[in-house]
Amino acid sequence: MPIIVTAAFTPKDGAFDQVVAALSPAITEVHQEPGCLLYAIHEAPTGEIFMIEKWETAELLDAHGEGDAVKRLNASLDGLLKKPVEVIRLEPIAAGTPHQGTL
Repeated sequence: MPIIVTAAFTPKDGAFDQVVAALSPAITEVHQEPGCLLYAIHEAPTGEIFMIEKWETAELLDAHGEGDAVKRLNASLDGLLKKPVEVIRLEPIAAGTPHQGTL
């Protein structure tokens, strides 16, 4: 079953564009990783940036978390965030049709 992940990035004041610039190269790179079905960033009205991810399996997600792309991403974010990134793994709850109930 696919795994959905959200990661919340809270930029320091004035660092929003720098955080976007740090996150953007990872989009193409991570989409090339085995098991990556979705890796996208979105802006929230609060000024936070959310990474929304979808992975084929938890094992492939775990491998991504240990990989070079994440290491480079973390290094590029050094000093730009107000607080640590909040990562949440989500599992779908069956509701409606299979198409309606999952991302």
